[in-house]
Amino acid sequence: MKVRHIVLCLLSVSVIAPIFLYTDRVGTFLSLSSSRRNFLDDIAAFTLSGDTRHLNVLPQETSTVLKEPVGIVYSDHSTNSFSNDFQTTNTREHKSTRMLSATNEERQTQLHNPVAIRQVTDPASANLTPTLDSHSSASNHLAIKLEQQPTQSSGKIDQKGHSDNKSDRLTEPADAKVRHLKDQLIRAKVYLSLSPIKNNPHVTRELRLRIKEVSRALGDAANDTDLPKIAFEKLKAMEQSLEKVKQIQDDCAAMIKKLRAMLHSTEEQLRAHKKQTTFLTQLNAKTLPKGLHCLPLRLTTEYYSLNSSQQNFLNQEKLEDPWLYHYALFSDNVLAAAVVVNSTVSHAKHPSSHVFHIVTDRLNYAAMKMWFLGNPPGKATIQVQSIEEFTWLNSSYSPVLKQLGSPSMIDYYFRAYRASSDSNLKFRNPKYLSILNHLRFYLPEIFPKLNKVLFLDDDIVVQKDLSGLWSLDLKGNVNGAVETCGESFHRFDRYLNFSNPLISNNFDPHACGWAYGMNIFDLEEWRRQNITEVYHRWQKRNHDRQLWNLGTLPAGLITFWKRTFPLDRYWHVLGLGYNPNVKQREIERAAVIHYNGNLKPWLEIGISKYKNYWAKYIDYDLTYLRDCNINP
Repeated sequence: MKVRHIVLCLLSVSVIAPIFLYTDRVGTFLSLSSSRRNFLDDIAAFTLSGDTRHLNVLPQETSTVLKEPVGIVYSDHSTNSFSNDFQTTNTREHKSTRMLSATNEERQTQLHNPVAIRQVTDPASANLTPTLDSHSSASNHLAIKLEQQPTQSSGKIDQKGHSDNKSDRLTEPADAKVRHLKDQLIRAKVYLSLSPIKNNPHVTRELRLRIKEVSRALGDAANDTDLPKIAFEKLKAMEQSLEKVKQIQDDCAAMIKKLRAMLHSTEEQLRAHKKQTTFLTQLNAKTLPKGLHCLPLRLTTEYYSLNSSQQNFLNQEKLEDPWLYHYALFSDNVLAAAVVVNSTVSHAKHPSSHVFHIVTDRLNYAAMKMWFLGNPPGKATIQVQSIEEFTWLNSSYSPVLKQLGSPSMIDYYFRAYRASSDSNLKFRNPKYLSILNHLRFYLPEIFPKLNKVLFLDDDIVVQKDLSGLWSLDLKGNVNGAVETCGESFHRFDRYLNFSNPLISNNFDPHACGWAYGMNIFDLEEWRRQNITEVYHRWQKRNHDRQLWNLGTLPAGLITFWKRTFPLDRYWHVLGLGYNPNVKQREIERAAVIHYNGNLKPWLEIGISKYKNYWAKYIDYDLTYLRDCNINP
């Protein structure tokens, strides 16, 4: 029996005891696993700057608000050291993010060390936890430091981060992505032209596909906002393809050589396009729109349907009264002349005292008369004359008229094949062949009984009363004009050939130029100084165009040299026919605005923002304008 009892005891020790030990160990493991799970759940749901985020094993993406946790491992030799560090942390100024340190070794230690877990979950209990053994003591040397910044401070950092991003967006050009796409296209095309890429059909095919995709996505976009959403995907695809190609083609010298060749070719194309653009602009400026061609035809037909008594203007007795305000206007453009007259009369304090002398050619004479007969300018007086009425103006009297009729001059203006190579293309305008453009030098002969006359071009608009110009004291000068020498290119050397001794010995290259288009002329002083003869003498010397290019301004600068009185600048503002940057304030305060240049307001190429100043003096509801399809 004793032996049997002993055997049973041994059996129970050897079989049952391990079961209990195993069960206890399993329970301990389950307890640890449960504690670990609770611990991880607690940490996984911590709050940062008012935002609850979930931690996982993978590193989280960084943002302007939450940075990736940075671990700081403390190696202390006692739990008291850990507690002191933690207390010190609580008193320190908090940083913007929590920092978590945990390694695989630490996690394994924590699984077998509930004390370490309790230190993390309840740091205050660290002071009460004794050291168990060397192994647990070593595990206590690893801890996790958590620091949290108050929500208010975090908010400030968030605001700063957002403001920085906003400022970056504001400073970024509006067409940054568009330019990037264009650069990528250029790079792709350069790569396609290189031999290593050409010999790789797969890469070539891919690049061409990318070029086609990016070109379609780019379209006519000028700013990033014009790009479709798919453009950014195509941009990324192109970048990836270019990176592949870069691995194949790494010869920088070949790239540089190709880019230089492309740059040279582009510059040549740009030069050719600029030349062609200049020629086409000049050609457009010389042509007459269909509406302005239709208008005089309709007016002429209407004029000749009137009887003789209906073809005369009223108040013709005022035409030679020297005490009235007389205007000289030489034009073959009916609508332009109408704007000049209408704008002047609408701002005149005493319209009945203003007299307009309009001279035109034989072709537009009837149309010009019919327009003002049907649309009289209020109480103002109108006179319309044909240049053919001035029988005294012939080639034997006027050297310029003789020159304009010469075969060489006609050949110069009408041989179009030379126009593309002429550096002075703007002077090759047939309007210079018209004597209307040179009548301004014969004002005393045209108005023999007048003392003063205000000359106006047909491409001006009057915005204020001009009667004050007649009372100005020109101090013995013949011409009153606004000077234009604020810019270097408006001085004498811009218009005259100072390499010729006749010019260099008589004029100052830095002398200030002045504007034709709104000039008050003292005809009495003109006659006394015999200015017309001065003009004839210089025109004869310039028969071969060696002193100046054709045009009336160079001739005027010479003729009225030291005989011009400078007017205040606000009387006459220029540039609306070529300069899109004339200041709004200058335009509004000007008495006269001048559309000098090729971009006339009645042409489609006119600068759109200036057209309303001209168009508001036309009644587009008139039958003639509607029938000829003339619209604002």
